[in-house]
Amino acid sequence: MARTESTMLPLGAPAPDFALPDVTTGKTVSLGDFRGKAGLLVIFMCRHCPFVIHVQDELARLGVNFVPQDLGIVAISANDAENYPDDGPEKLKEMAAALQLNFPILYDESQAIAKSYQAACTPDFFLFDQDLKLVYRGQLDDARPGNDKPVTGADLRQAIAAVLAKETPDPNQKPSLGCNIKWKPGNAPSYFG
Repeated sequence: MARTESTMLPLGAPAPDFALPDVTTGKTVSLGDFRGKAGLLVIFMCRHCPFVIHVQDELARLGVNFVPQDLGIVAISANDAENYPDDGPEKLKEMAAALQLNFPILYDESQAIAKSYQAACTPDFFLFDQDLKLVYRGQLDDARPGNDKPVTGADLRQAIAAVLAKETPDPNQKPSLGCNIKWKPGNAPSYFG
């Protein structure tokens, strides 16, 4: 488990396009499906990472709290499923069902979408405003496995509240921390390492 921080993509960056299969339905979900929403939260995650497991119930709560408020939410897993089978589409489908997620988990088999977002760790959060411009990238909150801090989602929730109020989140943002994305052999991006 390599502890890895977010790359902190520049604020104001446009949301990179994606069109990936939903692990539950098999249908393709694309960035265009979220146009017209109040905002869009893209979460890079997986199933086996201890950092994701530590916050997975809060990720489900984010969906319950904010999807009804017109926030688009999509999770993407880009981990190498051949070497990490717990992160393959079937196991992700089980995770979505167990957590009763009300947003899709997509599988980025080529890892190209993770690279386009400069995603580095799981979990890694990217929040875009109604114009699909990046306004927050960083941590969920200060909780980490073993640090005894409660999982509240405070940092991300404040940013989401600002987006829903058509305000700009505080630009002072702490990077997320988690396991590195499990790149396929020879496929690691230049920003990794």
